[in-house]
Amino acid sequence: MSKRAVCIISGGMDSALAAQMAKEEGYEIIALHFNYGQRTEKKELESFRKIAKHLDASESYEIDLPFFEQIGASALTDKSIDVPTGGLEEGVPLTYVPFRNGIFLSIAAAIAEKHGAEAIYIGVVEEDSSGYPDCRESYIQKMQEAVNLGTKEETAIEIKMPLVTLKKSQIAQKALTLGVPLEYTWSCYQDEERACGVCDSCRLRLKGFKGAGAVDPIDYR
Repeated sequence: MSKRAVCIISGGMDSALAAQMAKEEGYEIIALHFNYGQRTEKKELESFRKIAKHLDASESYEIDLPFFEQIGASALTDKSIDVPTGGLEEGVPLTYVPFRNGIFLSIAAAIAEKHGAEAIYIGVVEEDSSGYPDCRESYIQKMQEAVNLGTKEETAIEIKMPLVTLKKSQIAQKALTLGVPLEYTWSCYQDEERACGVCDSCRLRLKGFKGAGAVDPIDYR
């Protein structure tokens, strides 16, 4: 029996790298993606499918979570809130989706238990990120405790977050080294044709490539 890992893959650079690292560590990949009404849902799904194929995933889940739009309260899911483009600021940004990673991890845990997977990989970044509270290492560790308390006794799932302490430049460099197909990935919060280059996610991505001394392969406006 090969060891299995459920990899939460948004279609972005971080989660693609985390999944590639799982592959390098010998895990059979169960690819998991969520459509939750985000502005770039179609593009992210397209990216996910290409990445899952590249990873030779044994299983692939595309799960729709339409209730995030009903909840709103985020510039990613509520079209009445503009995506910030003025640069990173202090505090939790308007692009934070309330408790998104908690919900994602809960579903990933259910899938992991179904398949007897030993690990869940999530590409959260704490040190050099937008300041989302559900990307903190301490939070993910508490979710790990909750998952193991709420599953069968013989179920033992480790939530792995291999990028959590890395800077964006280190992520870009590692992705290039491991051959992550970065041309398939998408990070922009608001555009699906060409990346805007000014939202928080684009700014962090561009900063990462610059720090790594590399050129981002995707198109920007």
